[in-house]
Order: sequence, then structure tokens, then C-alpha cells
Amino acid sequence: MYINILFIIIVAIIILSQAIRILKEYERGVIFRLGRFSGVKGPGLILLIPIIDKMEKVSLRTVALDVPPQDIITKDNVTIKVNAVVYFRVMDPQKAIIEVEDYLYATSQLCQTTLRSVLGESELDEVLANREKINAHLQEVIDKQTDAWGIKVSLVELKHIDLPQEMQRAMAKQAEAERERRAKIISSEGEFQASQKLADAAKVIEKHPVAIQLRFLQTLVEVAADKNSTVVFPIPIELLESFKKK
Repeated sequence: MYINILFIIIVAIIILSQAIRILKEYERGVIFRLGRFSGVKGPGLILLIPIIDKMEKVSLRTVALDVPPQDIITKDNVTIKVNAVVYFRVMDPQKAIIEVEDYLYATSQLCQTTLRSVLGESELDEVLANREKINAHLQEVIDKQTDAWGIKVSLVELKHIDLPQEMQRAMAKQAEAERERRAKIISSEGEFQASQKLADAAKVIEKHPVAIQLRFLQTLVEVAADKNSTVVFPIPIELLESFKKK
């Protein structure tokens, strides 16, 4: 008799362990009764009918999906390697379980193919300069495809763009040439402004000839400050005219 009671207790424990489920706040349970969808339950304590009911747990937390590096040929025929990260979450557990076999794997594959497709339609300069625009376009395209699976893609970010060594050297030469061009433009603009100031100064001296003599004297003071033993300094002819008159 005791054996029968012990057996009944063991069977009851096994049945209760299969019937009772506890789901966390961020989890939902998709219930199938005899193979047919019965409903979505959770969070908290869930009671299932043993053998008849089956439950698939789905997490509602945001998932950070790492997209592995993809070899991509851009629109201007440059081969690059790009990886990215995609943030998404399940909004409809029923669709995520019923509409697709493995929503994590399906989303990963969709992100990889979309990344190659979108970047393949863009030129290299656009990929490097307009990352925010490309990220927004990727997010829009992927989110439109995953909507049927009950998944919301909130953000897509390109992580790293690996360029061939030849392209890196070419871009370095281009950047160096651009810096030299800017330096020459700045230098020429400085010379032009200086020539304008000299022209203005020449007009002032033309009206006041004595100004050139004062300039000579100032230059002499500046040269003498360097402690030179011999100073060769030109004397304007205008200074000698006064001696001729005397």
C-alpha cells in the first residue's frame, strides 16, 4: 500500500512539474494545445495541461545582433568588408513563433543580405561620408521585412569599414594633395592681402615723402639692436639735397 501511495505521489510531482511554468516579466509563453495555437500567456504563473499543452518561450527584451563582416562590391567597383550591429525586439510573440521557424536566425540572414544589397547600390564616398543616412535606410528596409514576423528593428549601425591597402594609399594621397591645395590657396591669399596693404602704404608715402625717411630711421634702429659690428645702410638722396643748398 505504501508503495502505491509513493508511486502516486511521484506521478503527481511529475505531472505538476510539467503543468506549472513560471515566466519572468520580459518573457511570454506561446501555448499550443494539441498542435493548435491556444494563446499567449505570461508573465507569472502558468498552468498547462500535461501532454496536451506545449509552450514556446519568447523573450521581449531588445536583442543586439552582431552581423559578421560581409564582402561587398560598391557601385564604383571597390571591394570593401563591412560589419554591423542590429537592435531589435519581438513585438508579437505569436507571429515570431508561427510565421518563421527561427526568428533569430532568419533576422540575422536578412540583415546580412540587406547589408550587401544596400551598400552595393552606393558608392564608396557615400558609404564613408553618409553613414547616418545609410543606417536609417538599412533600418527601414529590414524593419519592413521583419514586420510580418512580429519583430521591430529599432536601430542599425555600421561598425567597421575595412578598405583594401591600395585604396587606403590612394585616399591618403588624395587627402595629402587636398591639404597642399588648401595651403597654397591660404598662402596666395596672404600674399594678395599683403600686396594690398603695401599698395595702400605706397599711396600714403607718395603724399608724404618725409614718411620714407622716418621708415629708414626706424629700420636703422632695428638693425642696430642686433649688435652688428658693421652696418651698411642706404642714405636717401633727399637727405643730401639740403647740404647742396647750403
